[in-house]
Amino acid sequence: MSSDCILRVRDLRVSFASDDGDVAVLHGVNFDLHAGRTLGLVGESGCGKSVTAMSIMGLLPKPYGQVTAGIIEYRGTDLLRLPPLEMYAMRGNRIAIIFQDPMTALNPVQTIERQICEVLELHRPELNRRQRLAVALEMLQKVRIPEAQKRLKEYPHNLSGGMRQRVMIAMALACKPDILICDEPTTALDVTVQASILALMNELQQETGMAMLFITHDLGVVAEVCDDVAVMYGGRIVEYAEIFELFDHPKHPYTERLLGLMPSLESEPKQMIEIKPIDAAMFASNDQVTLMGEAE
Repeated sequence: MSSDCILRVRDLRVSFASDDGDVAVLHGVNFDLHAGRTLGLVGESGCGKSVTAMSIMGLLPKPYGQVTAGIIEYRGTDLLRLPPLEMYAMRGNRIAIIFQDPMTALNPVQTIERQICEVLELHRPELNRRQRLAVALEMLQKVRIPEAQKRLKEYPHNLSGGMRQRVMIAMALACKPDILICDEPTTALDVTVQASILALMNELQQETGMAMLFITHDLGVVAEVCDDVAVMYGGRIVEYAEIFELFDHPKHPYTERLLGLMPSLESEPKQMIEIKPIDAAMFASNDQVTLMGEAE
């Protein structure tokens, strides 16, 4: 393992228990995370991206989900063999995660101040209350939340989606982790807010030198923030390459298909859909009405 390789995942296999028996979800996933670099984990919904992230964090739902084989090695320590208390100390401290929907990840009945300070209470017990408040305020200012002092006293529902996601980033970075896992953190945001969040994460990575695992299905986002890309399909990584190499010379048919779905200035416009006029008499019946459009 090279000196700047912080996390090494080898032959990771995960299965979930069901009424019909165990169902294999991951089939031997392999990748490395390096300091100061971002790895994009790309693929369609259901291919195993979030399960990979939950496996690293030790957050697979118990008792249904379990890692059946492989290693997840952080700086020489296999996380899969850590005692629960040691993994608890690692999670949120050395390895942090940002979830897709901040409204469900944040506690709706606690203030922003309380939620950031709770992270510091768990992982930086040497800080007193005043120091924790100072760090919480500093983190909100670092992620460019306006009127940070005022926002500390507010609840998640008082903030916009973009500001809630910035709070999640502030919480994740409060303990200065080595690894930040981002599980589609900008999917629910509009494009302007998405651009500002991605720029912020790039800036914070350059400042801290952390490694990032960026999970997404959007190749446009991958091109914006990632250094390397792992393309995932059916619980396997089917292609692994540096960002420019993947876009210029894709080798796997699935990667080519993903790239082909990206809009471009050269692509033909979509056909207009003609909606047939609806006879008002149709609504006089109690039968179900189906509206259909016919492509030209």
